[in-house]
Amino acid sequence: MKENDALIAPRKLKLLVTVVNREKGEFYTDFIQSFEVNFQASMAARGTASRETLRLLGLADSDKTVIFSVIREDMCDKALSALEHKFKTIKNGKGIAYTIPMTGTIGVAIYRFLSNTPA
Repeated sequence: MKENDALIAPRKLKLLVTVVNREKGEFYTDFIQSFEVNFQASMAARGTASRETLRLLGLADSDKTVIFSVIREDMCDKALSALEHKFKTIKNGKGIAYTIPMTGTIGVAIYRFLSNTPA
């Protein structure tokens, strides 16, 4: 072990789940990537509200994109705050976002990739 090497506790990871209107899915995927996110998966989804409920709430449709992003715990607050701001300020950009703690990963290389930690 080199003198400069120190034992550092690994950074914890979380799964960031973001649900947005389908037309904004690509925008939010790119936006979330700016928080040092190396892995994301998105899928098409449909909301459960009836057409009548959508009409009463003034919403256009129920087509959604769900984005699953692995993010370091130290970046979560920044990402969630920035997402909240975007949800409030972008036209048709409403959505929800929350995190789920990840308790483990298998393999050092996978962990380094997911946490954006250099070798």
